[in-house]
Amino acid sequence: MGLFDDDFYSTKVSRRRSRMHDASSGSGGHKWPRRSRRGLATWQVAMICSVVSAVTAVLLFSLVTGQLTHEKAESPAVIGKVAASSGDPYDRIIQAAALVRPAVVSIINHKEDNKELNILDESALGSGVIYKKDDGKAFIITNNHVIEGAGKLEVVTVNGETRKATLVGADKVSDIAVLSIDAEGIKTVAQIGDSSKLRLGETVIAIGNPLGLGDTLTSGIVSYTERTIPVSLNQDGVYDWEQEVIQTDAAINEGNSGGALVDLNGKVIGINTMKISDTGVEGLGFAIPANHVMETADELAAKGKIARSYLGVYSVDLNNPYVPLAEDQRKELNLPDSVKDGVVVLDAVGPAKVAGLQLNDVITKFDNQSITSTLSLRKYLYDHTKIGDELKITFYRNGEVKQVTVKLLEKPEE
Repeated sequence: MGLFDDDFYSTKVSRRRSRMHDASSGSGGHKWPRRSRRGLATWQVAMICSVVSAVTAVLLFSLVTGQLTHEKAESPAVIGKVAASSGDPYDRIIQAAALVRPAVVSIINHKEDNKELNILDESALGSGVIYKKDDGKAFIITNNHVIEGAGKLEVVTVNGETRKATLVGADKVSDIAVLSIDAEGIKTVAQIGDSSKLRLGETVIAIGNPLGLGDTLTSGIVSYTERTIPVSLNQDGVYDWEQEVIQTDAAINEGNSGGALVDLNGKVIGINTMKISDTGVEGLGFAIPANHVMETADELAAKGKIARSYLGVYSVDLNNPYVPLAEDQRKELNLPDSVKDGVVVLDAVGPAKVAGLQLNDVITKFDNQSITSTLSLRKYLYDHTKIGDELKITFYRNGEVKQVTVKLLEKPEE
């Protein structure tokens, strides 16, 4: 059977015509007299065949490719929930970039002078995203590590104009900061998307100021939507926090931090924050999801800081494979053999000191929730408590299990 089950497109003689011929010329049938006709010339037959072939080819091509005009348009092909597009896919990247580019700025961090040694630290470069305008000011989201230690902050817009920036608020834990500049002449504000709707393999673009090369665009895909990576907040090599990030293979280099990760609708779905740089590692970049960013940015813009619960213990993990306790230290704790995990108190201040916690106490539970490391201790405080809560702490002192209740205060600024 051919592509079309229709005699019109068949080179064979129609069965209908064959039957009519048989019925008229069979035995017992009346034979009609034949009319003599003058045959067409060879060149005429050839020309007619060529025209018919050309028209047929055009019709077939139009039907197969869907370019033939119909009175009723057919629905686009759908794979899952994604409609197939006949347009140039790169046009969407161009359009998305055009929407966001004017809202992405370069940030110059002129670090504080060390007057005693007469040394001026080298300026640090980063990126930022203008996300709102209010009361004559334009507000910019960036990373905390981009503006950390700043003496003076400057913002360079996409058209090359340099403006003085003011720090509104910053948060080391989430690595988010908010700046403000004069809104005069700022016409574009980035649209913020819903990062919870990201899909694996979705095309994204990164816009920022890598290596000081401002207004740079790279593209890639979402390699992983909700990657959790460990972070050392004080850069001592011990992981004491976890950051949920979007993983992408869009090229992100030094200076991209604070820039925009954008979907094909031109909406910011993440703030680029870091890149793993090591021998043999390529195409591994990260961005903080926009939903997490906006929660922090809104509070920073309103209050200038993030208010978190504060216990007041300096600690070390009882069971940390990277920084293990020495044998004599473990013996000094006099713990039962059943206690394998917990947090050893090195110093107690604030609420912890008031409640009576002291050196070498080993915390194992908060409100009957197991605490196995400094990371889990901090995550419980930040995610499950609020300022003013009373927290029940289970701990071991010289081998004996004890409990104490602590009233949490607001974490002081560092």
